[in-house]
Amino acid sequence: MLSQRIPEIDYLKCVFILLMVAFHLVYIGDSYPYAKQIVYTFHMPGFLLISGYLAQSMKDRRKGLRKVLWIFIPYACVETGYAIASYLLPVRQRMTELTPDVLLDTLLLHPIGPYWYLHTLMLCFILYHLACQCIRTDIWARTVVFGLALFALHCCGIIHFANGLYFLAGSFLHWSGVNFKQFFQPSWIAVVPLVLLCLYPANLDRGCLGGVAITYFCFCLLLWSYRYVPSRIIRLSGFIGRNTLPILLFSPVFTLLSRWYLPLFSFDFTGICFLLVSVPLAVGGSLGIAWVMDRLHLSPYFFGKAESVQTLKDRTI
Repeated sequence: MLSQRIPEIDYLKCVFILLMVAFHLVYIGDSYPYAKQIVYTFHMPGFLLISGYLAQSMKDRRKGLRKVLWIFIPYACVETGYAIASYLLPVRQRMTELTPDVLLDTLLLHPIGPYWYLHTLMLCFILYHLACQCIRTDIWARTVVFGLALFALHCCGIIHFANGLYFLAGSFLHWSGVNFKQFFQPSWIAVVPLVLLCLYPANLDRGCLGGVAITYFCFCLLLWSYRYVPSRIIRLSGFIGRNTLPILLFSPVFTLLSRWYLPLFSFDFTGICFLLVSVPLAVGGSLGIAWVMDRLHLSPYFFGKAESVQTLKDRTI
């Protein structure tokens, strides 16, 4: 069981969440579509792989159910809000109707917006728990059963098989006792195959072998870069990496609001100035909302804990 945080993993999570926020800015995604394709190939698969690796065996059934519950409650709140906003506002992924049946289908089966990740994560946690309960010793049999369950959900249109496989891969690494930093060998040489793979659009699919290789080499390259990042940046990345959930939950509010002040940056055709303002605003604003909820003692009812914003003093996974 992992009892100490792995700072390199917090660093990876920080990079992935910042990339998520950056390319959820419509203007940035439209301005750099190929870069967006590359990022979408590895950043959320990276999150799922890390989530699988950090998942505990959850021998205590009540603890496992509680974990899923406190993902579902904030997910249900923000997904419902996102669905309503998608119905009322002129957004790309707009809902054409908002009935109880449609809302329930969106919430339980076919989420919209960035919250599909939490939906997938909950299902993976449930299958993980069941697999660990049913098959306690044979990790190969457990892996096969887990994979078949994921494929069944994929056939039902509830989950994308490729997304579930990344969680399963992380779980398998944990079950095998493989050291995370030994499997993902930190090396600058990873940039060579990474660039070569990204040159071919056919590889920009998380479900193909090229996409898997891109994800692997991104991990290796980022873990290498960790050694050379200044300590202050490492501390900041550790803080952000510990608090990716509030950022995931609340950043769409700020990426949506960014459309209102986008004209102020019309002088910069690259969009870099807009990016440098919008990403910190979305991250800081999201953590600010979570901090206010902590101060108002709302977090126990929303996150299932008194303090939703984790500090650098927290050493547990």
